[in-house]
Amino acid sequence: MTATGVRLFTSTVRRGSPDYLDPRLNCHSKLHEVIALIQALEAGADEALMLDIHGFVSTCNATNFFIVRGQEVWTSTGQYCMNGITRGMVITLGRRAGIPVYEKNFSLTDVYDADEAFVTGTFGGLTPVISVDGRTIGNGQLGAMTQRLTALYRAGIEAEVGASS
Repeated sequence: MTATGVRLFTSTVRRGSPDYLDPRLNCHSKLHEVIALIQALEAGADEALMLDIHGFVSTCNATNFFIVRGQEVWTSTGQYCMNGITRGMVITLGRRAGIPVYEKNFSLTDVYDADEAFVTGTFGGLTPVISVDGRTIGNGQLGAMTQRLTALYRAGIEAEVGASS
């Protein structure tokens, strides 16, 4: 990870099929994710972007993935990824704020042409993606939509913590 964000590499390892292991479940079998991460590290990236069995963008090896195109935020359908808590919060908070957030199938071409990209996870919250497969995303810096969603996420966490204390 750089000071400004993470670099992703698209792994040749696909997210598994629900026929043999439901990829939405957090289980002890992380072999696919480990192999994908090794590929990414060997390519000089920080994390692996993984496609689903149909070739659509699914998730990363340890985080969920989003892109911004114009004023829209896109993330995968959730069918082939673990639907993390942070992912769910970003979707919900964005929609409540009037931001069009879509769970849909999209391609690597959509990613390469995105204005912004970010990953979500419990430890990092929202982290900007500066490049995918060596291609700079947007201007390679934290974008306005990612900043806005980060502010919404932090406010949501603060409200949740305040409500439980």
